[in-house]
Amino acid sequence: MHDDLERVLFSEAEILAGIDRVAAEITAAYCGNEFTVVSVLKGSCVFCADLIRRIPIPLQLSFVAASSYGQGTEAGELTLNYLPSNNEIEGRSLLLIDDILDTGNTLYRLKGELLARGAVSVETCVFLDKPARRAVEFEADFRVLQVPDLFVVGYGLDFRGMYRNLPMVGVLKPAIYAATASPTPPITLDRGVRDSVEPSDPRP
Repeated sequence: MHDDLERVLFSEAEILAGIDRVAAEITAAYCGNEFTVVSVLKGSCVFCADLIRRIPIPLQLSFVAASSYGQGTEAGELTLNYLPSNNEIEGRSLLLIDDILDTGNTLYRLKGELLARGAVSVETCVFLDKPARRAVEFEADFRVLQVPDLFVVGYGLDFRGMYRNLPMVGVLKPAIYAATASPTPPITLDRGVRDSVEPSDPRP
């Protein structure tokens, strides 16, 4: 898999140092308050697992997932497939965790949905922030690393379900995804709720 990378953008050591920093920020923000971490499947599972083990205060853990059906590289309508149960949302302070923030559509939609279902507050935490792709006014409350507008994989981020298990974040060689960029039948995004699949980002 390493041979499919154009270059390594963030090493494992850089990633873990960033997670240590954000974990300390979250601990300070939520100390003395009950809260629930809501992990967006599947992309954030690696990040979330490392993050919560560095937060030494009580928390609960839940998950959320959704699908987008579209043609080829065009995103379709975002459909929420799975949300935490009402007793995990109502009256709770939530910390929504995602792997990458690019257009902002996903976290904007999810935050609104969770608040509408009775959450007291919803803050957001992302592993990677790609502000160059922002389509709505939305910023994460906590972020580990900022990335330029590049096609990145590793540490939970995938291309067609692969590369999630890389311990670093790397730039995928264009030849890898260009070979699979032709239109395909409607697909389900296996990265859970993600912002969108833009033409420059043909991963499913």
